[in-house]
Amino acid sequence: MKDFQGSTLWGVSGFERHRIETGTSGYARLDSAAVLPASLMADLEDAGVGYANDGGDILETAAACVRHREAASLLLSHQDVIWPLTLFPTLGVYHCPRDMVVDGSLDSLSTTRMVLIEPPSVAPADRSLYDEGVDSAHYRPLWPLLWTLALYGPRRELLTEISGAAAYRAVGNPAVEGLTTPGALGSAVQRLRRESVSLKTMATWPGVTVERASRLLNALYLASGLMVTRSNPAARGRASSRSAFGWTRSAR
Repeated sequence: MKDFQGSTLWGVSGFERHRIETGTSGYARLDSAAVLPASLMADLEDAGVGYANDGGDILETAAACVRHREAASLLLSHQDVIWPLTLFPTLGVYHCPRDMVVDGSLDSLSTTRMVLIEPPSVAPADRSLYDEGVDSAHYRPLWPLLWTLALYGPRRELLTEISGAAAYRAVGNPAVEGLTTPGALGSAVQRLRRESVSLKTMATWPGVTVERASRLLNALYLASGLMVTRSNPAARGRASSRSAFGWTRSAR
């Protein structure tokens, strides 16, 4: 794709036409024989995410990449164009010709869909200066992007990894990291820093619904700011077979 490194994004219709004609996305620039790790694909399957040319859940995919510390390219359809996001969780950056946090409309993020996930299409940021044709200015902080996708993206329920009978507590302060919590969610974070509560309890707080609480918990989880416990008295019902704790910032 000739304008891959430019600020102009490929239109959805042109992208789909290219896929039909060539059988490829047009974004792969590295080893064409590369495949996604089997462990990552298995995790995506468990979460019900398609990864072989049939799209899937953006947030579940990003969360799986972070858990496995695996880089991957997510091609998203947003505002009638394709945004090629290459995630590098171990480096805490993503690559895209344009800044999705700044240039993407928050109002339309809820309709964004993932068209395809494939192996990384560009080199890691620490190699970009040595790889011809890769603009280092297109590497941006990953965590604000994931935070924004959690709060405003298409997913309205808890991520699979943290769902089920559980109690949640915030660790750290998102504001210190420059992550904003609009409206009542700011107060909700402060309460979560003082006590462990269930999703049902959070939904009774002023200005907080089940959806808003779920979005906040997803955002905190992706920002390594959430502790999830299954044995706390605040948790109700049968515990999930998933892990007992969300990751912390030091575990990235």
